[in-house]
Amino acid sequence: MTERFAAAKLNLCLHVTGHRSDGYHELDSLVVHVDQGDWIIVEPADDLSLSVSGAFCEGIPADGRNLVLKAAHLLAKQIGEPVGAKISLIKNLPSAAGIGGGSSDAAATLHLLSSLWNIAVPDLDGLSKLGADVPVSMSAELSRMEGIGERLTHLGDPPVLNFLLINPGVDLPTPKVFAALTEKFNAPMPKELPELHSSEDWIDWLIMQRNDLEAPAIDLRPIVGEVLSALRDWPSAKLARMSGSGATCFALFSSWADAQEAEAHFAKTQPNWWVRAARTWNGKDQVSRSTT
Repeated sequence: MTERFAAAKLNLCLHVTGHRSDGYHELDSLVVHVDQGDWIIVEPADDLSLSVSGAFCEGIPADGRNLVLKAAHLLAKQIGEPVGAKISLIKNLPSAAGIGGGSSDAAATLHLLSSLWNIAVPDLDGLSKLGADVPVSMSAELSRMEGIGERLTHLGDPPVLNFLLINPGVDLPTPKVFAALTEKFNAPMPKELPELHSSEDWIDWLIMQRNDLEAPAIDLRPIVGEVLSALRDWPSAKLARMSGSGATCFALFSSWADAQEAEAHFAKTQPNWWVRAARTWNGKDQVSRSTT
């Protein structure tokens, strides 16, 4: 039995820069992963199977609709003969939440099965068939996503940042958010990103960036605006922003203690919200199943 952490993805910023003739939107986004996430467990077996448990398992399919099994079948096709594995998904992250849970689950599955079956993971084109966020979730590096997610620039270890993540318990299907976006041609990030060293430098720079999907998300789910307002009003929060297409929002803090203090407050005052303090994850630090 082997297991792998499937870290939540955060879009530190997300600029929508164009709308292609095939309907896809061009993006420019800076992505990190954090130490909150799901877990994938793999055991040898004669056939492929998936079971789902965890706090957010309700409504998650355990059949071919799940990205985990889609990833497994994609890898199995490369072998050309029947292979099997018993796959367990522990679902700790809310779904349709803008934090790439399903994509990270698929990426973790590919890593584990490539080792079990002794086969290389698919190339970028193959990974992209599973979803735009799957390629970026194969690595825990700070990454810049451009185009429709197919142009990836890995920028090394992520900066050390302290977050509070909040999801108000509503789903926001990505296609609906993009459909509600009125301005589809916006400025990208600078071509050359500045050299930033301290967490304060990063926060100051990120304040000048955007998530262009916030406005349409708020139109569709006004509670997203309520979450952002609550985070922006919190005294020690330096920045509040939505991740991806929502509905998860995050605040950035100068210290871990500040993030934990905010977590305690919102967990108590908003018991129906998913509230987690988190830090950037570099893919190397140990993460315990009991803390995610």
